[in-house]
Amino acid sequence: MIMSLPEEDLTCPICCDIFTDPVLLSCSHSFCRSCLKRCWETGIRECPVCRKKASKASPPTNLALKNVCEALVEARRSSLVVEEKMNCNQHGEKLKLFCLVDKQPICVVCQSSKLHKNHDCSPIEEAVLDCKDELAVSLKNLQDKVDSLKRIHTTSADIFKYIKTQSLETQKMIKSQFEQLHQILRQEQSARIAAVKKEEEEKIAGMKDRIKELSAEVLSIAETISVIQEQLKEEDMVLLKNFKDTQDREKNTVLGSDNMSGFLIDVTVHLCNLQYNVWEKMLDHIDYIPVTLDPNTAHPCLILSDDLTSLHYSKQHSCCPDNPERFHISAEVVGMTALGSGSHHWVVETGSNQDWLLGVASLSVPRNSEISARPENGFWTLCFRDGEFRAMTSPPTPLTVTKVPKKVKVLLNYNKGTVSFFDAAGETPIYSFTDTFTETLLPYFYTQSSHPLRILPEKVLVTMLRQ
Repeated sequence: MIMSLPEEDLTCPICCDIFTDPVLLSCSHSFCRSCLKRCWETGIRECPVCRKKASKASPPTNLALKNVCEALVEARRSSLVVEEKMNCNQHGEKLKLFCLVDKQPICVVCQSSKLHKNHDCSPIEEAVLDCKDELAVSLKNLQDKVDSLKRIHTTSADIFKYIKTQSLETQKMIKSQFEQLHQILRQEQSARIAAVKKEEEEKIAGMKDRIKELSAEVLSIAETISVIQEQLKEEDMVLLKNFKDTQDREKNTVLGSDNMSGFLIDVTVHLCNLQYNVWEKMLDHIDYIPVTLDPNTAHPCLILSDDLTSLHYSKQHSCCPDNPERFHISAEVVGMTALGSGSHHWVVETGSNQDWLLGVASLSVPRNSEISARPENGFWTLCFRDGEFRAMTSPPTPLTVTKVPKKVKVLLNYNKGTVSFFDAAGETPIYSFTDTFTETLLPYFYTQSSHPLRILPEKVLVTMLRQ
């Protein structure tokens, strides 16, 4: 609409410029409000064009004309800004080239200047297409980063909730295990107190018997004394006749033993090394687990026991976060024990499980991709599947055993570079890897069977060092 009107129709007859706050007179002529005010300051209120008398009232604003004029001014301003953007700020020439070195649009004068001389340039039209392509790639990269951050945020929220669950479950297990220890201590305390009370009863019963014997002896002697006193009062002849009997009675009065040893409670028996003896006895109820499974690494399909010593496969995924340490592709888990030197061993009860891998894995093995459990990938394992044993070498080595072991012993000698497997029942060798280890190893377990694999405990032996 603006372009369809001639510019003179939008120009004030007084200032010859685009209307500013135009007002409309009764004669249909329009003027800028400020321009008309200056004309009327002479005292003559008439139209500056047709000289028709104007009303004394303030002329109304020509809203339609005002809107059109403001739109024209804004269009001119925008056009001027665009034109300024299309021109070189330094030389005023049109920007026709794009410097590929400095990554900015330039004019032909800039191209020959020292600043851009010998720089590769391309036409603006080509540069726009290339830059749009590059920005599209950048946009995709940024969108991928946003998606990745959203996934991380979701995982972080899951981990946040899981931490609380872990804390509560761990506290529950700690209380349970300490309650077992407390129960053992309470039972031992009751047994030892009962032993003291039993000895107390026995010693008191013995003392009662002894006191009873002493009382009887005192009574017997008292009776003898009374007889002698009576004889001393008798006539001489009577005394002489009874003398022998009286004397024999006195001689037959025998005192019991005055040995009072052994009647006190043997406190030393009850208190000597009490804490050590109780602790040593507790070892009969406590087992040592050489390897403990790390639940933070377990695949969601693996179910671990509360004491972290056994695992089995379940098609129902557990509710666990997608943390980086966790195996995400196959049903794997590693132990907590970091093996970086020395000799280590543990025994796994395989039982009825027909699908498992056991051994060691490097700390850096990928957790989010599927790779073969081979030495070149950081795995030294024994596999049992489809009723066959294989050492997971490259390619796998079939193994022949006389019977399927129900317990498999894994022996690692890190310094010698060996990982050996035995039938734990008779220490019969199954297979041994020899390699050079360059990083920390972890006990490794895999299964897709609902039958559990269980790490067997070991008994603790106490050795006293005497100086």
